[in-house]
Amino acid sequence: MAKPLTDSEKRKQISVRGIAGLGDVAEVRKSFNRHLHFTLVKDRNVATPRDYFFALAHTVRDHLVGRWIRTQQHYYERDPKRIYYLSLEFYMGRTLQNTMVNLGLQNACDEAIYQLGLDLEELEEIEEDAGLGNGGLGRLAACFLDSMATLGLAAYGYGIRYEFGIFNQKIVNGWQVEEADDWLRYGNPWEKARPEYMLPVHFYGRVEHTPEGVRWLDTQVVLAMPYDTPVPGYRNNTVNTMRLWSAKAPNDFKLHDFNVGGYIEAVLDRNLAENISRVLYPNDNFFEGKELRLKQEYFVVAATLQDIIRRFKSSKFGCRDPVRTCFETFPDKVAIQLNDTHPALAIPELMRILVDVEKVDWDKAWEITKKTCAYTNHTVLPEALERWPVSMFEKLLPRHLEIIYAINQRHLDHVAALFPGDVDHLRRMSVIEEGDCKRINMAHLCVIGSHAVNGVARIHSEIVKQSVFKDFYELEPEKFQNKTNGITPRRWLLLCNPGLADTIVEKIGEGFLTDLSQLKKLLPLVNDEALIRDVAKVKQENKLKFSAFLEKEYKVKINPSSMFDVHVKRIHEYKRQLLNCLHIITLYNRLKKDPTKAFVPRTVMIGGKAAPGYHMAKMIIKLVTSIGNVVNHDPVVGDRLKVIFLENYRVSLAEKVIPAADLSQQISTAGTEASGTGNMKFMLNGALTIGTMDGANVEMAEEAGAENLFIFGMRVEDVEALDQKGYNAREYYDRLPELKQAVDQISSGFFSPKDPDCFKDVVNMLLNHDRTPGSGPRRSSGTSPVRASSPVTGPSQIQPRQSRKRTKQAQKEAHFSILPGRQAGG
Repeated sequence: MAKPLTDSEKRKQISVRGIAGLGDVAEVRKSFNRHLHFTLVKDRNVATPRDYFFALAHTVRDHLVGRWIRTQQHYYERDPKRIYYLSLEFYMGRTLQNTMVNLGLQNACDEAIYQLGLDLEELEEIEEDAGLGNGGLGRLAACFLDSMATLGLAAYGYGIRYEFGIFNQKIVNGWQVEEADDWLRYGNPWEKARPEYMLPVHFYGRVEHTPEGVRWLDTQVVLAMPYDTPVPGYRNNTVNTMRLWSAKAPNDFKLHDFNVGGYIEAVLDRNLAENISRVLYPNDNFFEGKELRLKQEYFVVAATLQDIIRRFKSSKFGCRDPVRTCFETFPDKVAIQLNDTHPALAIPELMRILVDVEKVDWDKAWEITKKTCAYTNHTVLPEALERWPVSMFEKLLPRHLEIIYAINQRHLDHVAALFPGDVDHLRRMSVIEEGDCKRINMAHLCVIGSHAVNGVARIHSEIVKQSVFKDFYELEPEKFQNKTNGITPRRWLLLCNPGLADTIVEKIGEGFLTDLSQLKKLLPLVNDEALIRDVAKVKQENKLKFSAFLEKEYKVKINPSSMFDVHVKRIHEYKRQLLNCLHIITLYNRLKKDPTKAFVPRTVMIGGKAAPGYHMAKMIIKLVTSIGNVVNHDPVVGDRLKVIFLENYRVSLAEKVIPAADLSQQISTAGTEASGTGNMKFMLNGALTIGTMDGANVEMAEEAGAENLFIFGMRVEDVEALDQKGYNAREYYDRLPELKQAVDQISSGFFSPKDPDCFKDVVNMLLNHDRTPGSGPRRSSGTSPVRASSPVTGPSQIQPRQSRKRTKQAQKEAHFSILPGRQAGG
């Protein structure tokens, strides 16, 4: 084990952070002490580490405020087109270190905190993650906000200030147990409540058509209270705003429904209104059609659009008097990006405001709405697409249902004119799906009501055009685009891997931090011995640091010289953590069969949360932990193979594990992962990717050269062909002895001796239900989403296209080795 760093080594800051001036350090110390005294009302005798964190957070925030106000003033003076990014999820993680990095304050803060006898890293660890997202969709929103601020764009993020974010995951006896994420318990130093901008949101009621127009009457009102969080750009003095809405009951809420004696009950009932912003739905790539969720979706849209229109009308800073009254220029000044279908109600809501409130002609209103809105599609999984029951809409949003019907009628009239007599075409393209339960297809509404529709990786955008929205693409091909997801290099390199960032800066300068294409300047240095040595040294230091973290937090000791094989993301069948389990078992069996064989030591780390109602995903977590119990306690294996389940995977844990990873597992069934952004984070931090040709892996392989990734498995067309032909898992099971042995061990209770039948559902799914053509999504254990996802098809045909030269021996062994022919015993 490497000796611990000395204080001076700890304080040695990387060059990209710049040098802290004495004045800056003194200013930070003074501000820190002032906040401890005046804001937190503490002195050093009674202050806790959390008090110190808050004092530092307020100190850093002070440096934001002037820039924040000036940025907003600047936008009002210039009156640029504003971007409004509407998302039900913003997976922000921690804010302190990111703010220090973007403002160039990290060095001064580190020195000041050190002089005060405190440790900056310890204070950073106290901050709660803002976990207002499930996975890639919410993290993409967070990365976009950082990038738009860094580009100096007038951009706003709009979402919900959930009181409870994504649950905290505890592992108890190998099973996932959920705990509420009370992230606001101690307060949030970064947000500023804006009660003066509180807005009413209406639900229920009835619609009245009068000669003067349409009125929505007798509604229930919930108030939307905005909380603003600053979003600083990287060293450019721009500070944008993320505005999150919190639900508040109006003061007269339900009081008039009670007699005087019911006063207490009436006040207690205020919770019914305020529940709207209570908790984030913990489903990733699965649609849950609950009324509360629909309320959340309308709540954020209704509040946001009022805000957008207010800002459009009064373009002078601090002035609320309308300057613009004509909506003709609305699309020239406003761009609304819908992050998946969750904010789809922005389309009928904007129509309602324009037609009912602003008295704009329907056709003009529709033209404005289409020019203003654009839609990002995040998934092709059928169980993830939102389809709301018409009956629920009728009760909750009666006017919006009328508007959606009217939009759909005009749309279908247009389609019918182009395809006369083709009823099937109309059925496929309708927003309203007929059947036992009439439903509103929100994705269709988004496509019809937007001027641009994008997928999030090239392969995904092609699937969107050729499959999910094929009819719409044929009707309006110019509307469909690709925008491959990205990540912010500030958080995912500079912040989380300062050693690597500094190594790169020494060779090519700092330009890559705002323009990643500049990393190409490293190409001439690809064989530079000094660079290779420095990069390897940084990786090993990151591995030592993460090993120490695992020992401290998880009480597990691992070999820091082993290969760190990391698979972290939401637990879902299509992401194929099961395939990884089969591989681990196979490696274990090979080691047991021939203990003397040369074998590169490997520490497999799997992490991620399962939706609370997703039975199969929870079983996968139990299987990983059970395999770990057997492998990690086998003396024959020793430290050559270890299996760790990383509990409570979240943004702040990703920032630690990704820089330490050697191997990045990106092994979804081809055609199921829309993009993936974890794949990019690992690659940016120097991990090698093993993956299928899915999502952004395809473009990553093109950029980096396919010879620099381990690509295996079926392509999209192969999966489709297999589905057509009919997939029989038992054929593979009977043909491949190592696969049979692994499945039999799971089935027989080898990994669950106290409960031999524990994994019968997993084995049954693998052998009898996996990738059943045309079966669609299935349910097990009540509400759990189960995706036909093929963990078995991975190892059974790891036959890459012949673009990669392979020896016959390697091809022979490729049926189960995840790194065929690349390393001993691997």
